[in-house]
Amino acid sequence: MRQMGKSVWVLTLAGALGLSVAPVVVFIGGIIGSALAPSVELATLPVAFLVIGTALSVLPVTHLMQVLGRKRVFILGALFSAVAALFASYFISQQSFWGFTFSVSMMGVSLAVIQQYRFAAMESVLPERMASAASCVLLGGLVAAILGPELAQAGEKIFESAFSGSFFLLAIVSLLSAVCLFFYQPVSETYTEREVDKMGSERSLFLIMKLPLFWVAVLASAIGYAVMSYIMTATPVSMHVMMSHSLEETKWVIQSHILAMYLPSFFSGRLIERFGAARLMEAGLVLYAVCIVVALSGQQVMHFWGGLVLLGLGWNFLFVSGTVLLPQCYRAEERFKVQGFNDFFVFGTQSIASLSSGVVVYSFGWNNLVLLALPLLVLQLVVMWFWRTHNDQTKEVA
Repeated sequence: MRQMGKSVWVLTLAGALGLSVAPVVVFIGGIIGSALAPSVELATLPVAFLVIGTALSVLPVTHLMQVLGRKRVFILGALFSAVAALFASYFISQQSFWGFTFSVSMMGVSLAVIQQYRFAAMESVLPERMASAASCVLLGGLVAAILGPELAQAGEKIFESAFSGSFFLLAIVSLLSAVCLFFYQPVSETYTEREVDKMGSERSLFLIMKLPLFWVAVLASAIGYAVMSYIMTATPVSMHVMMSHSLEETKWVIQSHILAMYLPSFFSGRLIERFGAARLMEAGLVLYAVCIVVALSGQQVMHFWGGLVLLGLGWNFLFVSGTVLLPQCYRAEERFKVQGFNDFFVFGTQSIASLSSGVVVYSFGWNNLVLLALPLLVLQLVVMWFWRTHNDQTKEVA
């Protein structure tokens, strides 16, 4: 971590503030939805639309970065988040479920921008430091894990409408993130571009998708996010609305989960450098499997806490591994289209998982919801097995 440059640390700080959007929405989005939605099955729709907004904006965001550059888009994304948070505050005060849902989807656009921070950080360091750079940026989530739920609870009583003040405070934090980004200095060319490109012309995305390693990397991030979001989205509703656990207990579980998502970033990059991304990916799948066992063992506070902590740890291992493997599949001039497709697929999958979460937990219960995550873990194992048993020429393009 000591060898990270200024840009990596600026992105880490900006991400710490900007990522507060996610824990705020996850913590109180379903609770607000339960109070405003026309039917209980739609309670988690605002949380799902955070992911949908991210998925739908990934490709336009990456294209815009090609035209305007990363720094301008990063700053615009933070300002857009502040505006969206003010809209959310207003619509809560007006008791408008659909207005609130739309505002949250706008916040998803800012998260699509923030997801590009990890690629910008990796491009600014030597190839052997990419894993550590990606992990460093994810450390910002540690601050967000604490700050987000605290903002949500602190703002609950600022205005007459419950939680309207929470999003007003979130708007202020998003503006601070924009200020931080003015100090970000993007590199004029990536380390990959500084090397002589001997591989020929730019390839089509379809040709890149034929590489088995491409799908190992993309699915590791996609399945990691889908399973995490699917279970996490249902947790506040299951705990607070269905099981009547207190708001304070629910906040503790969500905070612990988000801390567990980002705390391993202190060492996950070094673990990849030492043992390889595939090993860390396998560890992530094991943690997800144990999470399911713990979640099925009961519905007391400690069962939710233990399951969500394991879920967070597993997400970090899968997401960091997938992020680090992805650059091995493309050349410098191909990065925006591959990164764009990767994040579109990841957050498109996550949006489906989030959308289904509320319906499944209300219709079939917590245990059945958790069990339905198992097939995705099996899918990732199958893809990894296919990669290892077939000749993959990916290293030629690294």
